[in-house]
Amino acid sequence: MDAEGSLQRLVQGEHETHSHQGRRDSDITTPSLPASARTMSISELRQAIFQLVDRKHSRKKTLLALAVTCKSFTGPALDLLWRELDLFAPLIRCLPPGLWKLDKLELQFQRAMTLDDWSIFCKYNHRVHSLHMKASPCGVSTEILIALGYPPFSLPLLPNLMSLTWNTPSETLPYIRSFVTQTLTTLNIHARSEFRFSPSIQSILSFIPILCPSVSHFHFHDDAELGDTSIALQCWSHLISVTTGNVSDATILHLSKLPSLRVLNLGLHTPITADTQQLLQHNGFCALQELGVTCETYLATGDAFFEALSIAPKKLSISYWVDSIEALPASISRIPDACAHNALEYLQVEVNEGGFGAISISAATFEPLCAFRNLRRLNFESIYNVQLDDTTLVQMARAWPLLEVLIIHGLLGRWTDHNITPNALVSLLQHCPRLASIAIVMNWSTVDRCGISPEIPYQ
Repeated sequence: MDAEGSLQRLVQGEHETHSHQGRRDSDITTPSLPASARTMSISELRQAIFQLVDRKHSRKKTLLALAVTCKSFTGPALDLLWRELDLFAPLIRCLPPGLWKLDKLELQFQRAMTLDDWSIFCKYNHRVHSLHMKASPCGVSTEILIALGYPPFSLPLLPNLMSLTWNTPSETLPYIRSFVTQTLTTLNIHARSEFRFSPSIQSILSFIPILCPSVSHFHFHDDAELGDTSIALQCWSHLISVTTGNVSDATILHLSKLPSLRVLNLGLHTPITADTQQLLQHNGFCALQELGVTCETYLATGDAFFEALSIAPKKLSISYWVDSIEALPASISRIPDACAHNALEYLQVEVNEGGFGAISISAATFEPLCAFRNLRRLNFESIYNVQLDDTTLVQMARAWPLLEVLIIHGLLGRWTDHNITPNALVSLLQHCPRLASIAIVMNWSTVDRCGISPEIPYQ
């Protein structure tokens, strides 16, 4: 009991030492010290200097040198040194070398942890604010995660953690409980293709918000598109940015009512219901600045969603999986119906699935997009043939005087018709003086090579 009590006092003392650093600094500021020492004892000034060091390429080496320079530098330097971890392994490597070993690019324990080991761990754990948990190489074994799940103090392991990225196999997701905190604001979970969504994993996803209620940035990357974060998302009321796969209509309605939501990326597998459409029409997504939608099945899935919207995003990304190319123009026309014409600056459209070359996207498909007068970037990529001509390109040029980037091609440009001549390109450059990057297929056969000076290289 005495040993455990000593550890608890050590943990508490470490945290109190960390939080009362500034007060101790003021205590050592006495007239007997030289002016330079009194100056450097001012915690605000010292913090500003360390922040400048923290921006340099050699930050880790410099901060480590500062940490061993003098006692007043140790705390602030270590705070910055440990603030962001790309791996959890550095914390384990700080423990005695007899405790762990590197086996096949993975850290493993060689013996049981002692109270002395935990005492060393507690000198650094409270300094970590951001952590990226990765699978091997140079990650930690599941055995270590199990051992760390039972510390001689209350969880979480990293009490001041504010950002957590979990990019590990599905069998390690249960150990996320040891890391999430009440103060966590950013949570990124990467479910790779081999991620297995068993009922237990779905249960963990559903109850994570209870452990970290302050999350405002939640990003769930699901390569297999099998996970469902609907329950979790409905528990958070201060979300600012969300990335997720397919979710329920109730979750979409919940997100639409959040005044804090600025960024949303989601997948749609089935059309939303008529009731959901009606409810979304009442000031849904009022503060949204960026929207990304992936229509996983039919065009009708995206049509039902956009028909219900009246939003003003600056950035819009849409990925269509087309079941009927003839219906694509009607789907594209719903974009200006849903988005404020003077707000949109960035538009990306990706058209997937279907035939190669034999079926084309007509130039008329782009006409509704001319309504966005403040458009600065258009990126249109399609697996289908794209039929552009001079008339359509000049119409775009006149509609988008602020355009900076223009990318239009089908299947990396190989199946796009060569109907645009240099005359239309000249007109585009005249109407869009800010244009800095362009990627379109052109017909250069009309250029009279004899009229080009031989002094111009690559004629």
